[in-house]
Amino acid sequence: MSTFSQALLAALVSDAVVALLLGLLLKRYSEQVSNDVRTQYEQLSTAFRARYSWKEKALAELLAPLHMQFNRTERAFRRYAAGNLYLEARILKEGNEAIRNLLIEKGYLIPLELLPDADALIEHYDIWLEEFARIRDATQPDLRTPFVFVGPQGYPFPRPSADRFQEIYRRLWREVYGGGA
Repeated sequence: MSTFSQALLAALVSDAVVALLLGLLLKRYSEQVSNDVRTQYEQLSTAFRARYSWKEKALAELLAPLHMQFNRTERAFRRYAAGNLYLEARILKEGNEAIRNLLIEKGYLIPLELLPDADALIEHYDIWLEEFARIRDATQPDLRTPFVFVGPQGYPFPRPSADRFQEIYRRLWREVYGGGA
């Protein structure tokens, strides 16, 4: 074999070895990148599913029932104001108790930004229910007894707090189910 042939063969073999090593390194790097991307995707996917699941649960167990009770008590209050009916006071009592109990029992579903609002609502409903029991829950309730108000005692209904709960309800509804709520 001539020197040229030997040099050519040596160059081809060394190039092949270098190409093989580079190929193996690139394959290993490619697999590592692929694994990193897969791991990151799984982490993001898990976090997304957890947030989505919390939103669904918060809507189903807290915010939607609160939405319905806020609307129910608002309608009952309008009917009550039109004609001092004991029945309407009972609906208000049931609704106020339901709202307070939801806030207390499902507190773990309350978004952090609404915790001060939840506290304000719970305080108002606690005082209102105490006053209702004092005035209305007598053995012989007087249907002419004026409506139970605790605003003059320093505990007015925290309308902005209820409005913020309603807004979060609508926002989460759109995020989870799309469309308007």
